[in-house]
Amino acid sequence: MTANGNGAGDTLGPGIELVAQQKLQPEAKIYSRLQKLGAFYREQFGAEPDFFVRVPGRVNIIGEHVDYCGYSVLPMAVTQSIVLAVGSNPTKHQLQLRNVDQAHFQNFDCDLKNLSVELPLPGGPAWYKYFMCGVRGIEEKLGKKFSPIGMRIAVDGNVPLAAGLSSSSAMVSSSVLATAHVQGMQLDRKELASISAQCEQYIGTHSGGMDQAIAYLGREGCAHHIEFHPKLNGTPVTLPSGKCFVVANSLAQKNKAASSDYNERVVECRLATRWLARHKNLSNWQDIIRFIDLEEACGMDNETFENLIKEKLTKWVYTRADICQEWGITEQELETKFLTANTQHMQEFKLRQRALHVIQESGRVAKFRKICEQLAQRASVEDVKQLGRLMRQSHESLRELYECSHPDVERLIAISEKQNVSARVTGAGWGGCIVAMCDSQEDAAAYIKALKRDYYAQLPPHLLERHQPNDFNEVVFATLPGNGAELFVQ
Repeated sequence: MTANGNGAGDTLGPGIELVAQQKLQPEAKIYSRLQKLGAFYREQFGAEPDFFVRVPGRVNIIGEHVDYCGYSVLPMAVTQSIVLAVGSNPTKHQLQLRNVDQAHFQNFDCDLKNLSVELPLPGGPAWYKYFMCGVRGIEEKLGKKFSPIGMRIAVDGNVPLAAGLSSSSAMVSSSVLATAHVQGMQLDRKELASISAQCEQYIGTHSGGMDQAIAYLGREGCAHHIEFHPKLNGTPVTLPSGKCFVVANSLAQKNKAASSDYNERVVECRLATRWLARHKNLSNWQDIIRFIDLEEACGMDNETFENLIKEKLTKWVYTRADICQEWGITEQELETKFLTANTQHMQEFKLRQRALHVIQESGRVAKFRKICEQLAQRASVEDVKQLGRLMRQSHESLRELYECSHPDVERLIAISEKQNVSARVTGAGWGGCIVAMCDSQEDAAAYIKALKRDYYAQLPPHLLERHQPNDFNEVVFATLPGNGAELFVQ
């Protein structure tokens, strides 16, 4: 077994990379934060934690709303993260959760011998349910081998909530890693990422897997081209030299699990896939729910697929009656076989727009990666400009075809355009953050200054009161690609 030297993990055989157990050193960037968390843990539980877990948030540079359709994405892990102090208690079966931010996040205890995670009520899941998803995911993975070993957990998070930086998935992934370690599992990064993606279904989110993949596979200094088909694979991508990425939070919050918008888009993509599969005379059309599986079954390239959508999905809006008539099914069958529990209220479906966004966006991801690889070999001003154009095209598609932008996001985009900075909404959308690409750290500083002046200084009084004392540095910041999940011992 050989360490890879960057704290990302150990390799064990072909294709297996483990989360390595690292000794916490005073020079580590996260040292003081973990020391404070350890002190909080001792205050709460009267004992020392056994180990610490860190799982980062992420920003997706390009490739939005394509992962659940099987297509690749290009995210990077950010410095903001969820950190846990963890202690096990084999003589008891209690899960005890304590959040450093006790004013906003209530304590939670439960019996691990009777673990259940119920779908959230309107308003979204309580914070601890994200953690319980991870425990439930490991329990399901291990089956009868799962042992209800008690766990005491102290939590600290600085990933902005409901901002499109994957705070909820970072919490689920941190729970999966902590529980897996307590259970004595081999900490295979790809396996843990897959478990983390699957177990978000317990709170009603049909995740595509991007957030969890980058949370485990991230590597300092690189973005990652993450593929989900035919199996999970991450390839480091060197970003253009000198480029600096800025994340700006619109402060318009959207919780995926509290709203049906995200799952509505998933369902529309699945319906569009089946509609096209039926037109291609595939006998198993009802079973094909991802565009990439249809693409493979028909041997189509990106351009051919786009032409098929334009030819066969001719309406801008499809009604329930349109779909039922085309497929020869009843409305009840549409609801029970083709809609999910939180999308059964849907009356209209924009199949053409959703399909066009996904296929065109998947093409933009491929082009972005190819250009980055070319720039690593030789400099090209035109290639760099093309990266910016791809980001702008991505945002336009998300706004017009996928309809997941927000007026406050559009204000940030308009300011970016005035500064001649390429930017796009990142994450699920409907608020949250934009990601912008600047030519240098100096340009990034000037851009951030403009955002603070023209957007953040104009915020409503209650938001100014919260964010201005820190000069808005928690809501707009330059970021560099960081490592994926880490496990520390003292």
